[in-house]
Amino acid sequence: MTLQTPEHDEAHGAGLGSRLNWLRAAVLGANDGVVSTAGLVVGVAGATDSRATLLTAGLAGLLAGSMSMAAGEYVSVSTQRDSEKAALALEKRELATEPQAELQELTELLEGKGIGSELAREVAEQLTEHDALRAHAEVELGIDPDELTNPWHAAGASFLAFTAGALLPLLAIVLPSAGARLWITVVAVLAALALCGWTSARLGPAPVGPSVLRNVAGGALAMGVTYVAGTLLGAVGV
Repeated sequence: MTLQTPEHDEAHGAGLGSRLNWLRAAVLGANDGVVSTAGLVVGVAGATDSRATLLTAGLAGLLAGSMSMAAGEYVSVSTQRDSEKAALALEKRELATEPQAELQELTELLEGKGIGSELAREVAEQLTEHDALRAHAEVELGIDPDELTNPWHAAGASFLAFTAGALLPLLAIVLPSAGARLWITVVAVLAALALCGWTSARLGPAPVGPSVLRNVAGGALAMGVTYVAGTLLGAVGV
């Protein structure tokens, strides 16, 4: 009979959770791109109807925002990766110097997951014999040694997600005629934010209605504030 251990199921659950976290991060990155760029170009549109000015401002905002997101994600994930590597190195040293204490610790961790003491001891011994470091990494630390977070992947994903989101308000503000561009942008942005809110809630999972409402209201407020500011600054010739 094949014994299916809890850490086997946990690894699958951790992998699924990791993928969902990446998807949520991508949605949030795109959402940030939509909101920040929309606020910028709508604010500028309140001061001028020059397509060249709007395009310049929008592109500047897109590049600045996407680079900022990528740099921030790189620093954050690099710190996380360093912490994971340090934890694995410490665990490796402890396994080398205190193998029996580590075996007992693993047994107690498995008991804490609801496994009986005798079975927990047997499973801990089998896992230790197979790959002690991996067993402790997954059960104790919640880390897969073969799938440490990659800062470059995270930075690239954030850059692309923000850029994808920022392109919508940028294109919506520069492509239509001067008389229609503002309303087209507002409608397109609010629709995109509703979609981002719905997607984020479904990945949660969380109630869809409040998530969509918060997202749309926040985007509408950002565009309203920047448009009023841009209109006032344009009126005084700043």
